[in-house]
Order: sequence, then structure tokens, then C-alpha cells
Amino acid sequence: MNKLSNTARAQVIAALVEGTSINATVRMTGVTKPTILKLIADLGTACQRFHDDRVRGLTTARVQCDEIWAFCHCKAKNVAPENRGVLGYGDIWTFTGIDADSKLMIAWSVGFREATWANNFMLDCSDPSACMSS
Repeated sequence: MNKLSNTARAQVIAALVEGTSINATVRMTGVTKPTILKLIADLGTACQRFHDDRVRGLTTARVQCDEIWAFCHCKAKNVAPENRGVLGYGDIWTFTGIDADSKLMIAWSVGFREATWANNFMLDCSDPSACMSS
């Protein structure tokens, strides 16, 4: 099995961070699209683990919370009936909690724009000493 070198991984990640599309990154680096998509998923997991391990014991005075709308797969009006209400189809919201002074992202959550999701997120933000992403 082929393994992507650390240099190639850094090259792919640098291109993506700069806003280069996945297809353009494929052309620039020669790394296949499925490999890049797997690298993105692996990187996300590693970053979440790092955040959950390191962002602890905060003395946050103010937390700024917001939400960001996006869609997955397709917009809500185009979701097939069998996929309505399934996370990963249609509208999706990323809730963010940022320390107002340091601008550190202390918590985030991805889900629906419903009271249950918002309440769970706010519970995460209410105790900065134990903040976790979900």
C-alpha cells in the first residue's frame, strides 16, 4: 500500500489552507482526489483530538457565540423525502464559541438549527474549564 510522505501531506494541506480547490490541488500536487479527501478527514479528526486535549482550564470572561449556515449534499428544498431530517442532507449549522479576548475557538458543534442542538452547544460553552467540541 502506498503511503503519502509528510512532505506531500504538507504540500496538500498548505494548498487547501490557502483556499485552493480540491481539484486544483490534485493538479498541483499529483495526489489523487480520494487521497486528499481521506487526508482532510484524518486531519479533522487529529485537530479535534488535539483541541479536546489542549483546550482546558480556561479563565474566559466572555464567550462570543454565533452560528454559520451551510448545506451538505444539497440545499434543504432539494433533499429527497427519505433523507429529510437526516444530518448530512440539506441545511447544516456550525455553532461557534470564541473567547472574546484571545479569539480562541473554545467550542463548536455541527447540527441542525433547533433548540436541542443550541442548548447542548451552550452547555458546552457555559463551563470554559471543561469546553469540548462535539
